[in-house]
Amino acid sequence: MANRKLRIMVAKPGLDGHDRGARVLARCFRDAGYETIYTGCHQTPEQIAAAAIQEDIDCVGLSCMSGAHKYLFPECVRQIRALGGDDIQIIGGGIIPKGDYQLLYDAGLKGIFTPGITLDDIVKWINENIVPNVKE
Repeated sequence: MANRKLRIMVAKPGLDGHDRGARVLARCFRDAGYETIYTGCHQTPEQIAAAAIQEDIDCVGLSCMSGAHKYLFPECVRQIRALGGDDIQIIGGGIIPKGDYQLLYDAGLKGIFTPGITLDDIVKWINENIVPNVKE
């Protein structure tokens, strides 16, 4: 179990239907060798949290292009933690102003990725910062 593949879930919280980037990331993560789940659009924070726990996810990648990240990302973190997902790392991406980064880090996000970062850089960051959770 210690050598299992990293399990990543890509999720689109809220009413944002712009999912091209999320789909590209899901494919990129799959191609990088991660077990990858894409939840699709219009997910509630509660749905995202339940799926993350049920699927034994190591990292949740949240995507938001609508500007609702200041509510949705912290709420996803809160919901995941409320269900016992303290070992799940959460990252976010999309259209996020630099001025909002600290609020999101304070809420529990471990990484923020915005347009202009390469897929290779995201995978490199994940490889250096996320490890599979080993359940006893």
